[in-house]
Amino acid sequence: MLSPGTTLGLFRFTIEGRRAPGLFGAGWLATLVGAMGVIVGFLAGPTFPGIVLYVAGLGVLLAGLVLLGGSQSIERRAVAHSYQGPSPILVLAAIGAGIYFAGALVGTPLALMGILQEPADRPYVDLIGVVLQAFVVVGIIRILVVGTGALTWTDMGLRIHLPTTIRDLVWGAALALPVVFVTAIAVAALVTILGSTPESPLPPTGTPGGMALNLVAGAIVAPLYEELLFRGFATTAWARVVAPATAILRTSVLFALAHVLTQGGEDFGQALSVAVVGAAGRLPVALVLGWVFVRRRSLWASVGLHAAFNAILLVIAEAAVDGLPAG
Repeated sequence: MLSPGTTLGLFRFTIEGRRAPGLFGAGWLATLVGAMGVIVGFLAGPTFPGIVLYVAGLGVLLAGLVLLGGSQSIERRAVAHSYQGPSPILVLAAIGAGIYFAGALVGTPLALMGILQEPADRPYVDLIGVVLQAFVVVGIIRILVVGTGALTWTDMGLRIHLPTTIRDLVWGAALALPVVFVTAIAVAALVTILGSTPESPLPPTGTPGGMALNLVAGAIVAPLYEELLFRGFATTAWARVVAPATAILRTSVLFALAHVLTQGGEDFGQALSVAVVGAAGRLPVALVLGWVFVRRRSLWASVGLHAAFNAILLVIAEAAVDGLPAG
């Protein structure tokens, strides 16, 4: 028999003593069935049954992870846990499934119709993808975190007061150049040692219009939802159960790893090298972003740094392309 204050974790496979056994069981069943559907659909390749199974599996997987998040929240609320919402890792997993699901729903019809398939369309595709990710992040945080009462938007540093917002944005942006300098040194050292250079998620286009679209995606939309997820939500959630420095470190590692999940290479060794360079190169800015957020208790301060950091890198990349001789 469980004591009244015991919290049952998601990996303790029993319904005895659970506050919401149906939610727990349905969540795990949907998660496992959805994951199997995704794997089989992926292995089936770009066939109609494979695509249908893959997309359906993503939808079921997403539903299962959301149900597990609700189950975890109920368990923690029942024992007055310091943080009464789902684990940041579980939320990130649900967001990952949601992003791929939304991408498949939007991207598959566009691909079948031959829309946005040219290389010149890449900035439009990237912007659409970033906007979809933003909607998924905000939606899942609204359902699993705000909707369960675990954290409010204000708890996550999202306060709207124009003078304070502008001051925090500028405060964060002022740190961008030093962080870019440190990051450049770290990445250069890693590239020299490992011999691999990660591909930019927003490659330079060589055109003013393409650069403008990349700046909207990378210096406006992406910093907003990434800071809400990693600093506003994850850092705040973990800081309720561990020391702030530990929360910053956890979130920074998660942030770095999340940005290299889609990196690849010609073989395993090259893919590993690219992932190491990409992840380690993002750690300096991730740690400073966490410190800025905790120091100011404002999401806008970390957004300001993140936006300025990305904008500087995008402009430098475009300038480098423009400076190359035509050939």
